[in-house]
Amino acid sequence: MAESDEKPASETATAPAEPATPTEPPLRSVHTNTFAQILSRHGASVAVTTYQAGKLVLLRSEQKSGEPIINTHFRGFQKPMGFAWERGRFALGTAAEVWEFHDIPAVAPKLDTPESTSHHDAAFLPRTCHCTGDMQIHEMIWVPSKTPGAKDPESRLSELWFINTRFSCLATRSDMYSFVPRWHPPFISALAPEDRCHLNGICLRDGQIRYLTALGETDKAGGWRENKPAGGILMEYPSGRIMTRGLSMPHSPRWHNGKLWLLESGNGGFGTVDEKTGNYTEICRLPGFTRGMDFVGPYAIIGLSQVRESAVFSGIAIAELPQEQRFCGVWVVDTRSGQVAGFVKFLDAVQEIFAVQVLPGIRWPDVLNEDAKRRAETYELPDEALKEVPAEMRAVANRAGQK
Repeated sequence: MAESDEKPASETATAPAEPATPTEPPLRSVHTNTFAQILSRHGASVAVTTYQAGKLVLLRSEQKSGEPIINTHFRGFQKPMGFAWERGRFALGTAAEVWEFHDIPAVAPKLDTPESTSHHDAAFLPRTCHCTGDMQIHEMIWVPSKTPGAKDPESRLSELWFINTRFSCLATRSDMYSFVPRWHPPFISALAPEDRCHLNGICLRDGQIRYLTALGETDKAGGWRENKPAGGILMEYPSGRIMTRGLSMPHSPRWHNGKLWLLESGNGGFGTVDEKTGNYTEICRLPGFTRGMDFVGPYAIIGLSQVRESAVFSGIAIAELPQEQRFCGVWVVDTRSGQVAGFVKFLDAVQEIFAVQVLPGIRWPDVLNEDAKRRAETYELPDEALKEVPAEMRAVANRAGQK
């Protein structure tokens, strides 16, 4: 096991990943080298959101002293939760906004320093910020266009959908409104800011929304809280048919490798659902509140939260474990065996995880939300406009983008 951002070692304390003030606990973590090896082997990194600590965390693999380690790279946001990724951009849901960041390839090489042991291969800069108000935003996803091949240069051929938990609905962005409600479960009778069922998870299958999770089948304000241990449901979209009942605070439905995967968060569970019968089969249990999941090769990358001593988490199985047996971090599970293949464990400031997203093909990204100078001096233009940029400037940008 190795300390994050430090030389490989066992679980011993070292310097925090970034400076902490006297009023802030340090951002420390430990990890297994196997996690770094898996990311390196698959040429990927992982983005993690923690609304509790107010951070977007990038997990990146690097070599130090000939050993693979995980570099934890923190960026500050106000209550970051949902994270939606597609090639060249991502969207991030925060306390009252939805941010969109684009990768500007020409910027990435400029972030390297003479001391760098790894070279940046993606640099994400903010492009838009849409003010939604407090929706208690949960999972977000890019839904591909039904008209592939469209030539509109302003269109990325996909639309951002997100879970508006406070209003118990699926929604999309709008140039005029806080959000546009697009769907709600059949048992929800009104559009009200009452979090009636705690709608939380969304899943694509074959490019279309197919599955959603909620913590209760209820139509009254906060009604889901009455049966947290066994009130959770898995629904089919768009019919709203309930496929599975009796789940303990389910999250993160995912379709991968021909199977429907699910986290039964209330007991730390990870398993599959038979889409025909709705039966849930547990593969393993992990030592934390499982929430946030993605896949790389045969491995599931799963977020764990330590869970607070609060009313939200009271009465569920994972909260009954002694605190020293509950952990926060990102665990790697081999889907072929159900065995843990590695982990990153946060030790101090980070206690809860929401989103976990693999960034395929990107080993060393950065997010420049706090770099005012680069934000002011970086431009993204349509291809047609680039024809009017002086040739020598285009050449510099092209060379940087090809590295």
